[in-house]
Amino acid sequence: MSTPDLSQMSMLDLFRFEAESQIAQLNASLLALELQPTAAEHLEACMRAGHSLKGAARIVGLETAVKVAHVLEDCFVLAQQGKLLLEKKHIDVLLRGADLLGRIASPPDGDEAWADHAGSAEVQAFLLALPAVMSGGQAAPWPHTAAPSAPSAPAPAEPKETVASPAPLSAAVPSEPAPALSAPASTPAPVAAPAGTRSVRVSAESLDHLLSLTGESLVESRRLKPFAASMLRMKRVQREAMQALDLLQQKLSTAQLDEFTQATLSELRTLMQQNQHQLSDQVNELEAFDRRSVNLSQRLYDEALACRMRPFADGTGGFARMVRDVGHTLGKSVRLDISGSVTQIDRDILEKLEAPIGHLLRNAVDHGIEDGAIRRAAGKPEQGVVRLEARHSAGMLLIEVSDDGAGIDIEQLRRAVVARGLSNEETAARLSEAELLEFLLLPSFTLRDTVTEISGRGVGLDVVADMLKQVRGTIRITTRPGQGSRFLMQLPLTLSVIRSLLVEIAGEPYAFPLAYVNRTLRLPAEALQTLEGYQHFSHEGRQIGLVSAHQVLQKGQWRARDGSVCVVVIGEQEHSYGVAVDAFLGERMLVVQPLDPRLGKIPDVQAGALMEDGAPLLILDVADMLRTVQKLTSSGRLQTVDQDGAAQAAVAARKKVLVVDDSLTVRELERKMLANRGYQVTVAVDGMDGWNAVRAEHFDLVITDIDMPRMDGIELVSLIRGAPQLQSLPVMIVSYKDREEDRQRGLEAGADHYFTKSSFHDESLLQAVTDLIGEATS
Repeated sequence: MSTPDLSQMSMLDLFRFEAESQIAQLNASLLALELQPTAAEHLEACMRAGHSLKGAARIVGLETAVKVAHVLEDCFVLAQQGKLLLEKKHIDVLLRGADLLGRIASPPDGDEAWADHAGSAEVQAFLLALPAVMSGGQAAPWPHTAAPSAPSAPAPAEPKETVASPAPLSAAVPSEPAPALSAPASTPAPVAAPAGTRSVRVSAESLDHLLSLTGESLVESRRLKPFAASMLRMKRVQREAMQALDLLQQKLSTAQLDEFTQATLSELRTLMQQNQHQLSDQVNELEAFDRRSVNLSQRLYDEALACRMRPFADGTGGFARMVRDVGHTLGKSVRLDISGSVTQIDRDILEKLEAPIGHLLRNAVDHGIEDGAIRRAAGKPEQGVVRLEARHSAGMLLIEVSDDGAGIDIEQLRRAVVARGLSNEETAARLSEAELLEFLLLPSFTLRDTVTEISGRGVGLDVVADMLKQVRGTIRITTRPGQGSRFLMQLPLTLSVIRSLLVEIAGEPYAFPLAYVNRTLRLPAEALQTLEGYQHFSHEGRQIGLVSAHQVLQKGQWRARDGSVCVVVIGEQEHSYGVAVDAFLGERMLVVQPLDPRLGKIPDVQAGALMEDGAPLLILDVADMLRTVQKLTSSGRLQTVDQDGAAQAAVAARKKVLVVDDSLTVRELERKMLANRGYQVTVAVDGMDGWNAVRAEHFDLVITDIDMPRMDGIELVSLIRGAPQLQSLPVMIVSYKDREEDRQRGLEAGADHYFTKSSFHDESLLQAVTDLIGEATS
């Protein structure tokens, strides 16, 4: 929560700030007293809040508030002395008094004279009602002019965050605070920073930018691991060279060598040993540095993320009161039990949760909890219980709303689905319980025939589903007849980082948000079946349609590997589909990089991210992909995955091409051209990188530039031609140098083709590639 700059506030503003905190404390303690009327700690908290409010109101000259607080204080004194046992009727009036103090502090329309004019009837009604119920009577009907409304959950935080700072800062408090304005009690409401804690106000935008940078730092720190792996390969090569030298020395030991040759061999062996030890030490230091760098970056990211996190209690302050008041309106006795109040939640997600949780709680009270007589007849306590819980599980945030009511009538739900034309009777009869419960999330769907102030319009659960789509979350509904219902929301811990499944599509990496992935499968080609022109496969006793990711994204054509099909199952129930991809690349935590708004909405794409090696990738919009698949299906344009091609691909793997160029633009241009033609492409950023690659993997062709750092293209071609195992590897040079002597130099080094970047075009380069190594899968 943000903390206002108290030094810049007027006395009236200070009173409003304190009133907000004390009234929140008053509400919480009164609700607790309704369950435990003699609890000393809650009576003390109420007494302290009323006394503080009275003193603060007197200082700012709000005499009406002083009178209201004084009457509250009288009631709490009697309760503390044991002369008054607080009952429901007392709590009702006391809660109205708390609401009244809130309206006096922050009057409607900013009218500071509200209590003396428009609100005077309400004030007088309270001043008469509380003494009446304290003396054993009944409160008079409350004036209709300003009926108290149930407080909502706390409003979203201002776009400022208070972050602990090690820098010496002056405390942001008034230089001489009024003595009667006591420090706010510890409540879910916003409070000032604790004494002795230095703080600084940081804009939410700056905090988001900081988190983004720390996320990028975390990604960058992991780029050392591939470099460390290449150092280990170099260490192995050096060890092999040492072994070869030892073997040579053994072979020559029997021969008659002159003194100079023997000294040279001994010196060479000594240098090799020193180099090996030095390289070993450097590799160890690099690995230690890699561990420290990743650990430090992770800690930095965790600290930055913690600045955005707030306890769940910050967003639940008004829910207990709301549940009680809604139950009171419906003639039901209901209480709210909240668990996980200290669970840390991302600020943005917590703000978005307010409305959905409010709707779920109102639905639980209205639809779930039965009337008192029905509960007694069923052997249940007359007071119903609604539970709200927040917890972390497997890297996700779980919010659960449950009740001990009657549960959802599945047969009534089935009839409602048919009555609203959402399904025919035959299909509805086959729907499972889980499938039927999904209909509750549809817009305007309700089980009520009449509309009330609380429910009947079918809006509540639609709001929940819409919010979950925005934050990439899911919801699962379960119910047990006579025992209640449960709504379990699963959300990411933060919106800035996303757990993703990485896949390869047309030679490029893409990410599926893991929250939307139901299952990943590797199916044999014979597991695919064609029915009415559409491909299906069997999964968990159901037939699921298959679609190629290449057709959805309009990128190349799907090609199987090893005769199998990699499938990502997305969607829910009857709207589930299997998306065929080229390969699974694993699971990653990705820092979300929003796309430039000038691009507009890119179909089937949600955002961007960076791989550990800095390569960009796109995060897919699964909801958009599902819509695209449905459009392809309805228009009859859905293509089948080529099983014949899969069989061929199992026999003939795609040919691999290595592109070596220090220019990112040229490197990406050549890579995309070759990938679109079906070749498997690997890139290297200079000659040394390319030389390491050709020795580590098998390639069918190398395309290289000439001018590059560390090792130029001519030297790379010479090394390739000088290596016995690489002599037959075709090499093509593509360079800006267009002089004849440069061309001759490249061909003499061993290149098979020489192109200039200023003159070649797509087809000429691709034709040359085809002439050298043939088609990608031939």
